[in-house]
Amino acid sequence: MATTSTSTPAVVAIAEPVFTSQERLALAGFLAGYTGLTREAYALDLRQYATWCHQRHIRLFEARRADIECFARDLEAKGRTRATVTRRLCTIAGLYRYAVEEDLLDHSPAAHVRRPRLDYESHATGLDRNELGAMLVAAGLGPAPEHALVSLLALNGLRVSEATGANIEALGTERGHRTLTIIRKGGKVVTIPLAPRTARAIDLAVGERCEGPIFLIPDGRRLDRHGAARIVRRVATRAGITKIVGAGTRSGMHSLLLRWTLGCRSATCRKPPPTLTRAPRSATTVAGPHSTGTPPT
Repeated sequence: MATTSTSTPAVVAIAEPVFTSQERLALAGFLAGYTGLTREAYALDLRQYATWCHQRHIRLFEARRADIECFARDLEAKGRTRATVTRRLCTIAGLYRYAVEEDLLDHSPAAHVRRPRLDYESHATGLDRNELGAMLVAAGLGPAPEHALVSLLALNGLRVSEATGANIEALGTERGHRTLTIIRKGGKVVTIPLAPRTARAIDLAVGERCEGPIFLIPDGRRLDRHGAARIVRRVATRAGITKIVGAGTRSGMHSLLLRWTLGCRSATCRKPPPTLTRAPRSATTVAGPHSTGTPPT
């Protein structure tokens, strides 16, 4: 007896694209205007916003002002700081403004979104002179790269991105002083004098290498800001410092400012230390009226 089998036709689900062509064009064009850490930060902001919209079945170009306000309240409910919420909203507003300027959108739903008020006074945790000295001693007793990194942050006042982005080829000598050419915020190229202690620490950290990043991780890649933060916290722990110390973009500068302020013996001491100046490439030191032009140690 012959049997017949009936087969059920397979149902193929067609996945709907997350972004429309205009949304993709706006995202790519907006991010193309930035580079480096700024681009990474904006990409993270937009990724989180797009994920939030996708979970609620809201198209980017169909979002309303109320939706963006709800996104901000959701960030606050998750414990994000006011600065973080404000930056997310600024990025979103920038995306929609770009879309309007490129005639991809009629109007920006983020144009009148309220943003949290910010306290622009710096509350960064700085180190006093004794704590800074303890940090330098603890770093000097550890591996050479840790000593070099802490010296650049504390004695030369570099941002963590400037320190981790420095290359061996950028080391040099001008007027008898060791120098380092770095890329500051905004892509500005500046040559700074290195304190003698910093120069010796960098030489030990570099070793026999002639090119590439000054700071490497064990697998040979460049040290990033997260790895630098772990190094600073590790050195602070060895130094017995209990306050929260991080390798933020300005933690080294705060320490240097405190070291200079506490070290001023005269009431007329008003000029900042040479390493805090934004000198052009041709000027590597700032000589005071009684200065010999020697970088600070």
